[in-house]
Amino acid sequence: ASLPAAHPALKAVSPQAPVTDEFMGDDARHNGAFFLLDNFDFTNSFDVPRPQPLARYEDLFPLKIADAYQFFLNLGPLKNANQPQYFNNRARIWNEYLQHDTYDAYWQARNIRPSLTGVRPAVLVVGGWYDAEDLFGALHTYQAIEKQNPKATNRLVMGPWTHGAWSRPNWSKFGPLNFGQNTAEYYRRTLETPFFNYYLKDKGSFNPAEATMFDTGSNEWKTYPAWPPAGTQPRPYYLGGAGQLTTAPTTAPADEYLSDPAHPVPYTASIQGGRNNEYMIEDQRFAAQRPDVLTYQTEPLTKALTVAGPLGVDLWVSTSGTDADFVVKLIDVLPDSAATRTLYPYASSTSTQRLVRADVFRGRFRNSFEKPEAFQPNVPTEVKYELNDVLHTFKKGHRLLVQVQSSWFPLVDRNPQSFVNISTAEAADFKKATIRIYREPGHASVVQLPVLK
Repeated sequence: ASLPAAHPALKAVSPQAPVTDEFMGDDARHNGAFFLLDNFDFTNSFDVPRPQPLARYEDLFPLKIADAYQFFLNLGPLKNANQPQYFNNRARIWNEYLQHDTYDAYWQARNIRPSLTGVRPAVLVVGGWYDAEDLFGALHTYQAIEKQNPKATNRLVMGPWTHGAWSRPNWSKFGPLNFGQNTAEYYRRTLETPFFNYYLKDKGSFNPAEATMFDTGSNEWKTYPAWPPAGTQPRPYYLGGAGQLTTAPTTAPADEYLSDPAHPVPYTASIQGGRNNEYMIEDQRFAAQRPDVLTYQTEPLTKALTVAGPLGVDLWVSTSGTDADFVVKLIDVLPDSAATRTLYPYASSTSTQRLVRADVFRGRFRNSFEKPEAFQPNVPTEVKYELNDVLHTFKKGHRLLVQVQSSWFPLVDRNPQSFVNISTAEAADFKKATIRIYREPGHASVVQLPVLK
C-alpha cells in the first residue's frame, strides 16, 4: 500500500505474500467461492473487539475440532455459524464477507491492483507456489505493477514455499517433497539481502533476472527476463473419452456425475481439525476413487514438458440444478521407479497423483462477478476461468492428469446447487444435481497449458 505515489524517501519495497483481491483469489474467496475453513478459524480470533492493546489474541468462542470435514458438515448451512455457540453475530468481518457475496463496491474498494500506479521505488515481489492464503496476491501484484508501470524496477521471486516460509531458517523439505537445498537461505542470501543492501545502503550490486522462479518438477531455480516467459506456447489438452487427456478434440459423449451436497468431495485425505497445509501437493488418488470426480490422463510422456504461467480452463457443462461449483486440478502422475521413490518417498505405485495446481469457480459468476446468473437446467453452458501460474516440469515417463469435481470441502463452502443466497440458505435449499462435462465438437472441454519451448 506504500507503493502508489510513494514518498521520495522510500527507495525499496518488497511485497511478500501481499493480499491483492480477496474476492478473486486471496484469503476470503476464490472466483466467488467462499473459503470456509480458513475464514471460520481466522475470524474467530481476528474479529475479537480490541478497544485496547492485548497481551495475546483471544477467541470469540472456544473451538476444538478433531475432524473439520465432519464438523462443518454437521454445522450445516453457512447461516448456522451465527448460532449462539459460535459467532452469534459478534464477528463484523465474518458478516461482511457473507453479506457481500458478489463483486460489489465492498470488494472492489479492497482490490489494490488499480491503485498500483506511479510506482517509483524498486520492487521485489515474493511469493510461494504452495501459499494457501496469498499465491494469487503475489502473482497479481507483480503483474499489476508491470502492466501499469512499464519503467518501474519490478522483480518477482516464487519459491516452493508456504505462507512466509522464505523467512524460515531452513526450507529444504515440505511434506514428502525434498528440494535438495535450503531454498529459504538461498533466497535471503542471493536476493533479499543484496536487494536491500543495494537500494537502501548503496552496498554491492543487484542485477538478478526479472523473474527468479523455482521449478517444482525439477527442483531447480530458473531465471527469466519476464513472467510469464516469452517462450511459451498454449497447448490444449482436451477431456476425452475413456478417461483420456488428448491434444486433439474428441467426439466422445458427455461424462456425468452426481454431485451431492450431503457428501461433498473432501479437499484432503487427512483427517484434521485445521487446514492441512500440504493439500496443495497432496496425492489425489483419494479423490480419483470417488464417483463424483472425473479423471483424464495422458499417455506417459516421451520427453519432459515444462509448463510456465497461468493455466486456462474452458469447460462446457450442464447441471440439473441452477448453480454449481467447478474444481479443476492439474496433477503430475509419477511412474514407479527407484529414482522416483527416492525423490518422492510417498510414491508407492504407478498411479501416484501429485497435485500441481487446483482452484474452484462458482458457476453463477461465469458471465459476471457483479451480476450472478442461474444455470438453465441441463443446457450446455461454457465456464471459463484461470488457474494460478505454475512452473513445473513434467518429466519423461510421467503423465499429465486433470480432475474435475464440484465440491472441495470444507476448504470451500458447499454450493446448494440451487440459485439462492448461499449466506442465508436453508438446509432444504441444498440439492443433489447431475453434472455433465461435454466433449463433442463445439462443446469441447479443454485445459490450456502454457508450454515452454
